Parts: sequence; structure tokens; C-alpha cells
Amino acid sequence: MILSRHSPFGGPVRATLKSGAAALRTGFHLQPGMRVGLYGGSFNPAHDGHAHVAETARKRLGLDRVIWLVSPQNPLKSSRETAPLAERMAGVQAIARDRGMIVSDVETRMGSQYTIDTVRALKARFPGVRFVWIMGADSLASFHRWKGWTQIMREVPVAVISRPWASLRSRFSPTARRFAAARRPAAEAPLLADQAAPAWVYLHGPLNFASSTALREGRRTGEK
Repeated sequence: MILSRHSPFGGPVRATLKSGAAALRTGFHLQPGMRVGLYGGSFNPAHDGHAHVAETARKRLGLDRVIWLVSPQNPLKSSRETAPLAERMAGVQAIARDRGMIVSDVETRMGSQYTIDTVRALKARFPGVRFVWIMGADSLASFHRWKGWTQIMREVPVAVISRPWASLRSRFSPTARRFAAARRPAAEAPLLADQAAPAWVYLHGPLNFASSTALREGRRTGEK
């Protein structure tokens, strides 16, 4: 989920990504025609609820791959709350064991914190791949706070997976209202990757109540 800063090379991130997209070393390979879900977040820490969102999207949308984009830092949260990247990557790798799952630090590699920059760079790097952005309903509720949120909705189709306590807030969120006409029935989820953006679906399913906040608070309580 991700917002922006300047490139470590001195120029704006967006210009750097645009000029170097073809040479971007992602650490993974994708073939034209593949249906690929992009699942971004700090995963601080990763938990079964995250795995539920990724696996639900993979199955319901008929995706060939789901790429977990482990962000260097969530700009909406304090860096003091965020564990080191290597620790968070290891946590995701421990739960994303399916062959269709890829765990990536590509945002750190390219110096990106904005989702819009990441999406555009990956589309340029892998022309012909049908990308879909994946998020939990809790993220949809606050999606309008993301940098370039309307552009993201117009760049790639979006799949929203139900999460506990967020269903009502997300369905009446600014994003849901703004793009109400672009919402597709859940029955059309297998076709989402082939749709022109803006297009999004809201998928219901068994709810997983795990949360990163509860896990962090549990750790702090255990340390006392």
C-alpha cells in the first residue's frame, strides 16, 4: 500500500522508474498473458489474515501468480512501529508457501513508496501481463488517503476481499462511492483481470480475524 518520496539517486521516484522500467531487476519473471495479482503492504507482521486475502484472490480471480510487495515503510504509520524489512520478508515467506505466491522487495530495489509508481513500473516492465491490485476491505476503507488513489483505480482492476469489522465502512468509503459505476458482480471475478480499468469487485468469504495490530500488542504484552 504505498506512498512517495525521492529516489536515493537524487531525482523524483516517478521519473527514475519511468526511464528505467525496461532495465528494472525485479527478481521474478512473468510471461505475457499471465494473470498476476499485486498485494502490497508493510505486513508488520504477516499473519493468516493476509494469507487468506492472497489465497482468496488467487482462487476466485483465477490468477497465475500473486506477488506480495513488502513495502520498505508505510508512510501512514510511524517508522518506530515497523520491523526491519528482512524480518517482515521472512514473515511473509513463512506463510506464502504456495507455488503461485512470490514474495518481493522490488519497491525497495526501485526506491518506490508510492503504489501508483510501483504499478506503472511493473506494467512497463512486463507488457502483456494482466495485473490486478489486491487489498483487504480494511484497506479499501482508507484507500482515498493513498497518493494517487484515483489513478491506481484507473491503471489496474482491483479486487477487494472482505475483512472482519471493515465491511460496512469499506462499502461506503469514498473510493467505493467514487467508483460505484465500475464495480462488477462477484460472479464476474474470474473475468476481472481481462477488464479495462476502472473495474473492481468485492469478494465475500469466510472471515479470518487475525490482525497485525493484535499480534504487535500481544508481543509487547509478552515482553513486559
